[in-house]
Amino acid sequence: MRPPHLPDLAVLAQLEPTPGATETEIIVPREEFATAVQNACGAAEPGPVCTFVFERTNNELLASIAGQLIPSVFRILLIVAIAWIANRVMKRSIRRFVRRMSERGSGRLGTLRERAPLKDTAPIDLARTTMRTETIAGVLRSVGTFVIWTIALVMILGVFRINLGPLIAGAGIVGIALGFGAQNLVKDFLSGIFMLLEDQYGVGDIVNLGEATGVVEGVSLRTTRVRDVMGTLWHVPNGEIRRVGNSSQLWSRALLDVGVAYETDVDEASAIIKEVADVMADEEMWSSSFVEKTEVWGVQALAADEVTIRVVAKVKPAKQWAIERELRARIKRAFDERGIEIPFPQRTVWVRQDSSREPSGDGWGPLAHNSDAEVEPEQPSPADPHGP
Repeated sequence: MRPPHLPDLAVLAQLEPTPGATETEIIVPREEFATAVQNACGAAEPGPVCTFVFERTNNELLASIAGQLIPSVFRILLIVAIAWIANRVMKRSIRRFVRRMSERGSGRLGTLRERAPLKDTAPIDLARTTMRTETIAGVLRSVGTFVIWTIALVMILGVFRINLGPLIAGAGIVGIALGFGAQNLVKDFLSGIFMLLEDQYGVGDIVNLGEATGVVEGVSLRTTRVRDVMGTLWHVPNGEIRRVGNSSQLWSRALLDVGVAYETDVDEASAIIKEVADVMADEEMWSSSFVEKTEVWGVQALAADEVTIRVVAKVKPAKQWAIERELRARIKRAFDERGIEIPFPQRTVWVRQDSSREPSGDGWGPLAHNSDAEVEPEQPSPADPHGP
């Protein structure tokens, strides 16, 4: 409040010097006004807001509050507005990037593995690329939003002249505690990010994760969902995945080991297998599944009961099992028509005859008897009290 002994300083500051007034009479009111403004605003150079309010109200408390609060509120609103605009621009840029990636079907977030010669024959599905880029875009948006608003919060705390040293130290201690307590969770998230960036697998891929093998039904930053052939849905934390075998990338190989009898001409059997495979590869139903012509590699093994001939075919991803089943059926029919035997385990048993025994009747050894011979029943010995 204005001291009671002072006149209205706002009025004094605006008064024109009266004619004939001495220099002292002019300077004193202005010095009193400047001192009052400094007392109200608490600064050697009072701000325009505090000075304006004091001039209008002559209230030191109100001028002091206005001088501190209004500029701070203005700075906070400016910081929030800039952060909001930056966040919107960041999200829009990421959205445009994802749209461009989806339209091209591939781009800077493509696979990091080396280019394979058959990459053009088995391109990554557009839907899978879109899903992967959308997931990565979500991660980038979350990280960007966190960084922008964290910087804005630090700047807002600086407006209020809050000492950030203890706050940062406390946050560091809390972060270390959370890091020890949630290190597995952090590990899962980091593993998920790298899996997405490297395109190790995607939804619809057939993978072997060690503990679970099947079709990928969902991929998130923390877990991967895999449904096996029995219908069981496995939720595997990304941090626990040590290796990934993907049967759905680039190309696959159909491999058959066909067994024939030792009496079979190997060259003839190989020619029949090659003919059957080539006919199948030329059919409209199956031609799109083959990447290269089928190859007969020759004799793979000489087993106890068969000669094994290996035949392979490079096919589209995840098509190898259907092609293997169809080839087996066709090879079996072709062998049956040509009279080529597919052996199965057999065992020949030789019975050794004891030379001290003579064959009797239609049998051998002491257990065989002549059916025409009359055999008298054995009589009990007198020493045997029980008898037969």
